[in-house]
Amino acid sequence: MGSCLSFGGCNSPSPVSSPTSPKWPRSRTMRLQRSSGSDEQLHRISGRLFLNGATDCASLFTQQGKKGINQDAMIVWENFGSRNDTVFCGVFDGHGPLGHMVAKRVRDVLPLKLTDDWKCGESREFSASSPGNSASEHSTASPKEEIRDSTKFEEKDEHSQNLKMLKNSMLKAFTNMDKELKQQPGIDCFSSGSTAVTLIKQGQELVIGHVGDSRAVLGTRDKNNSLTAVQLTVDLKPNLPSEAERIRQCSGRVFALRTEPDVLRIWLPNDDSPGLAMSRAFGDFCLKDFGLISVPEISCWRVTDRDEFVILASDGVWDVLSNKEVVDIVASAPARSSAASCLVQSAVKAWRLKYPTSRIDDCAAVCLFLDAEASNISSIRTRSSNATNAGCYEQESTGGEGPNGNRPDPSPADNHPTTTSP
Repeated sequence: MGSCLSFGGCNSPSPVSSPTSPKWPRSRTMRLQRSSGSDEQLHRISGRLFLNGATDCASLFTQQGKKGINQDAMIVWENFGSRNDTVFCGVFDGHGPLGHMVAKRVRDVLPLKLTDDWKCGESREFSASSPGNSASEHSTASPKEEIRDSTKFEEKDEHSQNLKMLKNSMLKAFTNMDKELKQQPGIDCFSSGSTAVTLIKQGQELVIGHVGDSRAVLGTRDKNNSLTAVQLTVDLKPNLPSEAERIRQCSGRVFALRTEPDVLRIWLPNDDSPGLAMSRAFGDFCLKDFGLISVPEISCWRVTDRDEFVILASDGVWDVLSNKEVVDIVASAPARSSAASCLVQSAVKAWRLKYPTSRIDDCAAVCLFLDAEASNISSIRTRSSNATNAGCYEQESTGGEGPNGNRPDPSPADNHPTTTSP
């Protein structure tokens, strides 16, 4: 429930100054100004939503908790990478003093690193297949190879290659994202960080990459047509034996506080800080030498006609609602456009009932519907005039923009997710 505790010690060696501070080099200030300008352009891109709202295939909503500024961020980006069949979704849960800034930075930059890698891949493919390339000029195929090279084989081979490309791109994007955060001039990530649960839907393929305890759950129908929940990710926390072992091998410590005996946390070797309740995250560079990593767990899922929607949400939702409860809430929403809002509001109510003396956590959710043709959501422009009646669509929730631990439910079909941990 609590992501990061600190009893001193894990402080940044150099506080972040104001962008107007004379201590900052002029080149650094100019980089910040360019970044601000590029952010404005980014937020104007058609099909890219990061505030409370909905599209024909998705709904997203976040609400500030009672712990201060909303540190959750979220995104839905349709026609991602200029591809009509591709959608990118993500939820990011920040923690630490500047967690809200880290979460928003990852939300904005991580998708761009994915598309940059795709463009590089296309350039390499074009170069390899160009007339001047010796491999393309001199390659020949035997009759047997031509027979084997049937349409079915081509489709299967292309399918596997595409999945491999998507997974490799996601791995590179996460790696480069963390490197950029370490060099980011305007955000001190020494003791601040963020989770990430991201999804690329391309055609009927889902590729999910995540770090931390933000989770992805699929709503699908079993053989009896009953709606069930399938957890597509595993919460990456120190309570997993393999994660704890890696941390200890890197001299980090793993233990729970007496006041929270069920919450294992990562601590520095010789200091009771920062007490991070996850084993993988962006940022948090005070722990990166002691077992914390930003390498994503990557899983794949091929959509069938039984699959209805995927929910990405921060732990503010999963801490108080089970996977099945979340799926049922989304399925019973009066409209798809309000599905994420209904889910977050239900989580807030559950917090008040289950933990009346605790501060409600920030909550963020993205609901991606897999059969967009059946959607009852009108276009954003048509709905914009009724936004106030729909519950602050296209607006930030109070307190800023934004946007535990169940194992996967048994799959009702043979369509099990495949997982890769690089």
